[in-house]
Amino acid sequence: MEARTNLGGLLKILPPVDFCCVYGSSIHPNNNDKSSMEDYILGVSNPQQWHSENLKMNRVHYASWMASVGGAKLITKAADRIGVGVHFNPFVSWNNKMYKYGVVSMDDLVEDMLSWKRFYLSGRLQKPVRIIVDNKEITNTNLINLRAASSAALLLLPSKFTERELYAKICSLSYMGDLRMLFAEDKNKVKKIVEGQFELFRNMYKPLVEEYATKQLLRLSSCGDNQMNISQDCSLSATSSVVSSLPESVRSQMGMGTVETNAGQISKLTIGSREEAATLMQKVLRRRVMISSARQAVAGFIAVGAVHGVKYLGKKMMKAWKSSSK
Repeated sequence: MEARTNLGGLLKILPPVDFCCVYGSSIHPNNNDKSSMEDYILGVSNPQQWHSENLKMNRVHYASWMASVGGAKLITKAADRIGVGVHFNPFVSWNNKMYKYGVVSMDDLVEDMLSWKRFYLSGRLQKPVRIIVDNKEITNTNLINLRAASSAALLLLPSKFTERELYAKICSLSYMGDLRMLFAEDKNKVKKIVEGQFELFRNMYKPLVEEYATKQLLRLSSCGDNQMNISQDCSLSATSSVVSSLPESVRSQMGMGTVETNAGQISKLTIGSREEAATLMQKVLRRRVMISSARQAVAGFIAVGAVHGVKYLGKKMMKAWKSSSK
């Protein structure tokens, strides 16, 4: 994640936040489309209080029925009980530009980064974003998330692969099981993200790749197009080391979590084969993404209202149709 000062203008008209990052096409190094929507994730200590303040400042950002019927309390409850803890306001027009921003509590943001409980915002932060505000050192916390993402990708990759294939696998983790990929997302989305932001991925993950190489889990060699060819140790001992970097909740569902001993809790991984571990992990992540994407889709449709909901879905489906027709 990197800082950049020429993004984040929308913060001028919003209540203060503890964390803000911009993601999506607006951070693409070669994106010159001034009409593209700028996407934000905003972390706040108290979402209900924040929405209450924002309703006074920017009531027009919210669906009229939601603002009138229940206000900040309803907005927050819908995000928590129906969605995955994030309320999005899309199609916000300001200063001749369109914006979308999602508001989440700092506690929920950190929990998802560390545990992959919902594997929603944690997945977003495994891809390049531009940090605008970071009052709680989320950048440092996210290193644990990035290490876990690297480990998950390695578990799914063969013994030999390229640097680009590694980033593509990392990028694809949070789309496994995503219901939107069936009908409302560009089928080439992962490829486009990695190709358009390759250097940003490298900046994020090269230190971790080099760390794994130091531990002799990976062997690196350069190739002609300024990329690395990578080979990995696929032994059970190496697999155990990779799996140990996954969040505890994921390992537990894989049947590879901690066990109680006379000396207390220690990490003990019983792995029959690398293939088994990869299959079990993929099953866990696919289910989490499927549930989270379904819940957030319903919550999002309710939050923005029918008109904006259909408009947003229509744009997504148009992208999906164009990608499938190529």
